[in-house]
Order: sequence, then structure tokens, then C-alpha cells
Amino acid sequence: MNKRVMKSSLLLCGALVCAAAGRVSQADDVHVAVAANFLSTLQQVADGFSKQSPHRVIISSGSTGKLYAQIVHGAPYEIFLAADAERPQRLEREGYGVKNSRYTYARGRLALWSRDARRVDAKGGVLQADAIGHLAMANPRTAPYGLAAQQTLQYLGRWSTWQPHIVQGEDIGQVLQFVHSGAAELGFVAYAQVKQRAVGSYWLVPQAYHAPLEQQVVLLQRGAEATAALAFMRYLRSAEVRRLIEDAGYDVP
Repeated sequence: MNKRVMKSSLLLCGALVCAAAGRVSQADDVHVAVAANFLSTLQQVADGFSKQSPHRVIISSGSTGKLYAQIVHGAPYEIFLAADAERPQRLEREGYGVKNSRYTYARGRLALWSRDARRVDAKGGVLQADAIGHLAMANPRTAPYGLAAQQTLQYLGRWSTWQPHIVQGEDIGQVLQFVHSGAAELGFVAYAQVKQRAVGSYWLVPQAYHAPLEQQVVLLQRGAEATAALAFMRYLRSAEVRRLIEDAGYDVP
């Protein structure tokens, strides 16, 4: 091989290496904050996204109120899937969210759950009986499902009766752990969490007993021009994801 041919080969190899590096650099992370009730569903959505995209989804979970506070104080999230409409609206109004990016991705349902298959009847009569044991619920100040639980007990006229028996979790995920571990005999959780479990008994709370659990997503300013974030927002609207959310136990607008 003469020097001219060898030089051409080296230049071609260098060009191929640069092209490959360019393709790799197009794969970015998208940082998503999600309400605890939707965590397992979002993990499935992220798996589907990664199969048809080079991007990776980095998930942080917690109560809607806590995640809102983190965003306001500079947490590097690009997308926020809340368990209510109030916080995404506030973020948009306060300039942290991208205007016109907010919409309802799911409507949640509240359920009263026990690991004991005989503890909860289909009409929630256990709440009308004498308060025995512990009742777990999320913090109503920061968790929309916790607020819905409080509103349900107030609607039934049982808030003052059960209040001394309440074990309060930081978010709905912790409430599930309390009931699962036996730390509480009963717990207000998301119906989607109950649907994943074949054990115990539950009561699906009528939606008229509490404010709607309208769960909204908003694109945050950090993701306004991020390729991965914009791609994930588009994927969230796909028919595939809508079916997955419905199958998980949510209503989809």
C-alpha cells in the first residue's frame, strides 16, 4: 500500500469515528419527576420509550408537593408528572413551566386497601364501624391522594373518629409500604397500586366523595429545548402509552 492510499484510508477511518461519535452524542438523558402513585406506570412507559429511542429516562419520585418545592428551588428536572392539576398550573404561571405544554395525562382513583382479604367490603363499611387498628394515608398538604383521603373521611363524617388512628406517610408509595408491612391494617392508596396486587381486599372510593384526581404533566423550562425531553413529551401522547395508562387502572381523557 503506497503512502497516498494509506493516508486516504486513515482519513476515511477518522471520518467514520467522528460520525459514530456524533450518533452517540445524540443520545441524551431526560430527567422526569413523577408523583409516587404513577411511578410503576412511568417505569413501563420509560421502558417502551427506550426501545424506540436512543434516550434514557432518569426518574425521581415523591409526593407532588415535595417535587414542586424541589423544582422551585432548582432541581434539574425537565418534565413533571404530578398527581394533581394545581402544581403544574402554578409552575406554568410562575414561569417554571413551558406555556401550553400542560395537559391531563390521567385521572386517578382512590381506593381503601387491606392485606386482609376479609377486612374491607365493597362499600367501605369498615370505615363506618368502630375505629380499630391503624389507617394509613399520605400527607394531605403535599400529596393529592392524601387530600382525597381526608376529604373522603370528612364526606362520610368519620374524620374525627379515625384521625387518632391515622399513620401518615410522606407519599402514596410509603402508605402502600405501611399496609404491605402490617404497620397499618388499612390504607388509602391509588387504585392503580391495588390493581397490581392479587392479595387483600379493597373499596373503590366513589369519585363524588373527594375532589377530582386530575393528574397533569408539564414540560419544565430546563427541557424546553432538550431533544430527549421533547421526544418523551411526544411519546407520552402516543396511543401506545394511553393504552398502558388505562391498563394500569387510570382513566385517560
